[in-house]
Amino acid sequence: MKKGIYNKTTKENININLKYADTYFKRLKGLMFKKNIDYGLVFIIKAKNRFSSGIHTSFMKFNIDVYFLDENLKIFDIQTLKPWEKYTPLKKADYIIEFEENKIKNKLKKGDEIEFI
Repeated sequence: MKKGIYNKTTKENININLKYADTYFKRLKGLMFKKNIDYGLVFIIKAKNRFSSGIHTSFMKFNIDVYFLDENLKIFDIQTLKPWEKYTPLKKADYIIEFEENKIKNKLKKGDEIEFI
């Protein structure tokens, strides 16, 4: 588990625990059935197309903020999703980070480039 995100654009550290969905089964389960979380969940997907970057919030019990990143860890889309919604970004994502809604509000925005610390 990593301990945060460094926003290279604003030169700011965001102290939050990160967990990685780096296997098929971890990506499949995601945040389903959780009551709440105190961490961000990082999906490393290296999608082949934008449809492979689509996500859903089936079986989730809370709203999430979703950050879509390209191969350079630059945020190109941010969405807030309620349970039982689905969303496909306009371009492929290599990384997706999910947080409980408003967990890191105003600390990351479109165009920011980050790194995991």
